[in-house]
Amino acid sequence: MNSMHTVDDSCPAQPASGRAAGNRVAMAVMSAIFFMWGFITVLNDVLIPHLKSLFTLNYAQVMLVQFTFFGAYFVMSLPSGKLVSHFGYRLSIITGLCVTGIGALLFIPAAYMRSYPLFLLAFFVLASGITLLQVAANPYVSMLGAPQRASSRLNLAQALNSLGTTLAPKVGGLLILSAAVLGAAELAQLSPPQQAAYRLQQAHSVQGPYIGIALVLFALAVVVWLFHLPRLESEGADDSRHRFADALKHRRVWFGMAAIFLYVGAEVSIGSFMINYLSLPQIGDMPQARAAGYVSLYWGGAMVGRFIGSALLTRIDTRALLTVFAAIAGLLVLTTMLTRGNVALWSVVAIGLFNSIMFPNIFTLGIEKFGALTGKVSSLLVMAIVGGAVVPLLQGALADRIGVQHAFVLPFACYAYIVFYGLRGSRVQSA
Repeated sequence: MNSMHTVDDSCPAQPASGRAAGNRVAMAVMSAIFFMWGFITVLNDVLIPHLKSLFTLNYAQVMLVQFTFFGAYFVMSLPSGKLVSHFGYRLSIITGLCVTGIGALLFIPAAYMRSYPLFLLAFFVLASGITLLQVAANPYVSMLGAPQRASSRLNLAQALNSLGTTLAPKVGGLLILSAAVLGAAELAQLSPPQQAAYRLQQAHSVQGPYIGIALVLFALAVVVWLFHLPRLESEGADDSRHRFADALKHRRVWFGMAAIFLYVGAEVSIGSFMINYLSLPQIGDMPQARAAGYVSLYWGGAMVGRFIGSALLTRIDTRALLTVFAAIAGLLVLTTMLTRGNVALWSVVAIGLFNSIMFPNIFTLGIEKFGALTGKVSSLLVMAIVGGAVVPLLQGALADRIGVQHAFVLPFACYAYIVFYGLRGSRVQSA
């Protein structure tokens, strides 16, 4: 099979109707990929309380899951950018799907050997594949049509991503958290053979979901292999003449990287703590399996918000909508920090609705009007997703010292910066 560049360059120019039909099919394929990486990413939120109990970890230790997963974005985004520049979108997406599938299969030996370091390795490989998908898919979708609809298009694709994030806690809660999760004191009361049997049963509950995930990812890779994604006019323009240093000369790139870093950090941190947070007596006082259902509502709010945002962005300025949503999210964080019971519970769940449009809006504003540097800027923005590794780890350390509820001051600070980015930091500077 020829590479995408060879196939696309040899094809005759398509009429506008043919290009539109090809773009619609490409959007459908890309939406399925967005769905899968959303599902995989948020399944971490279910695994965190599971692994915390299984390996008797504190909050800082169990947040190594998110540190490893999102740390892969920092390590692998620049190599991914070079891969996309060299091989194009289609082959990069196929490679990303296969690497992600291999990472999912690594959960089988990790669960069998009951090894936390091996679990962390599986998370790293899984996230490395998703990093490549992010570097290729986000700019591809944003450029797959009229530039003025880029934010709307990416919000629509991210809405399908949010459908995956909505379903993952439900499926994960059913398959992974359905059995009682014992605390350290309860586990210590069991005999050594009972402890071994319990740990084995808990570890094996992880295998089934990830085997299914791997099969779907490999099937999607075959679909993309068989389907020729439309070649974009800007594809291939980002060549070796342009360096990452050239992109970093622009102040707006740094502001965009900081916005992605802090937004993803806040979103992931809130989702990661939610099951344990809602289980607290003063908040929800509920079993962890039931709390996983509220995590679905949190991510479901993001899905609903992205469908609404996709429509609103055809009429409302991208920066204005980003600023308003970030301000409301910050106020909701303050509310959950200062209240108890149902008010604290529903205010933290509602943050998901206002998280909805932030990533796609920040991303499209971040790559706006960069021309041949778009690929390099895209890689740098994806690298900044490492915020999902750093912020939860910092919040975990805070939670161990000042309590889970007060530790939400960190996401509040993140949303405050995004308000600045919407108002000032994202503005295109004149030459």
